[in-house]
Amino acid sequence: MKKLDKKIFGTLFFSIFGTVTGVGIVVPLLPVYAHSLGASGLYIGLIFGAFSISRTFLLPYFGRLSDKKGRKPIIVIGLFAYSLVSLLFILARNVEGLIAIRFVQGITSAMIMPATQAYVGEITPAGREGTTMGLFNLSMFCGLSIGPLLGGVIKDRFSLDTAFACMGFLALAGFFLSFFCLPPTQSEQVFRRIKQPAPWKRLLYDRNMIGLFVFRLAYAACIGVIWSFLPVLADAEFSLTSSSIGILVMLGVFFSGLLHVPGGFVADRVNRKMMVVIGGIIVSYAIFSFEWAVSFWDLVLANILFGIGGGIATPALMAMAVIKGNTTDAMGSVMGLMSMAHSMGMLAGALFAGLMMDIFHLRHAFPAGGVIMILGIGLFLICIHYKNGVPALADLRTAPLDIEV
Repeated sequence: MKKLDKKIFGTLFFSIFGTVTGVGIVVPLLPVYAHSLGASGLYIGLIFGAFSISRTFLLPYFGRLSDKKGRKPIIVIGLFAYSLVSLLFILARNVEGLIAIRFVQGITSAMIMPATQAYVGEITPAGREGTTMGLFNLSMFCGLSIGPLLGGVIKDRFSLDTAFACMGFLALAGFFLSFFCLPPTQSEQVFRRIKQPAPWKRLLYDRNMIGLFVFRLAYAACIGVIWSFLPVLADAEFSLTSSSIGILVMLGVFFSGLLHVPGGFVADRVNRKMMVVIGGIIVSYAIFSFEWAVSFWDLVLANILFGIGGGIATPALMAMAVIKGNTTDAMGSVMGLMSMAHSMGMLAGALFAGLMMDIFHLRHAFPAGGVIMILGIGLFLICIHYKNGVPALADLRTAPLDIEV
């Protein structure tokens, strides 16, 4: 049984942690900044959606490219380009400029995540998919927890441009860490295997892969709604400061990240499908709760509940994706599709919620995400539960590599 390469894992963990912390610094500030520039709900959705649009079409490409050319070149080039593009936010002074920069930033982001997640999945020992991916996802959730808090403090004490500069600097730090600490490309497992990656047709028509894709898309749509419109709601109806908004956004991400390691541990020992469904139900209730909030503490409770649901569902979902990547010998392609689902969900959630805000009311943006999540749970069960009339997911504790998930 292979052991986890701690040097590679640690390098990827801290590279992504730094980069995502920079993203988190800006997340709670962009919607309020765009709103102050006169952006409507649809335009706020487009600022977040532009990032997802460019990522969506390129994520599978870069994931597949990392299957053929290696993970390290894609990761380091992506991190360096991301750091440069991040600094362009300092020059933007209108909504159109923000949308354009987010579009280009999405292209560079598409290079980073599928290759990084594929690298982690490839060095993961059999039977520890949930634990390893849960621990790795902690890097992203810790970054997104610390980032919003830092962003609010930096903006209040310094300026918005300083927050943008911090995002670029942290991505550059991730570039140097990956460039110098990851082993040479020739030592990667992608060059040691005999099999060719599974063709796209096999992945795209696989019912289990479709189920994973749909749930990830629905959950990401809810994140898109919250990240795009919770800061606007907190500012417009509760008159919170930037620091308070940062704390509010941080809480959901923090509680989700807090559960990823124990959630991954549990996912290696119980039925993963059950965990995904339970987490999805909690997420659905939580996002409806934002519409009913009458105080700051109601917003806090709803966001914490949302984080708990994600912390239960995501480790199990990603463990299934790792197993699918191993059984198809196409880890980069699978992770590219999962990241693509995330981007499409963020786009759909932000745009749909923005339209609901413009047509009806700001608070109606949140039930839109709840409806998408409920549909996602139903489609996940339809795709995953049965395969040729036989349950597709047995108890994954006994033979995790023998079941197609």
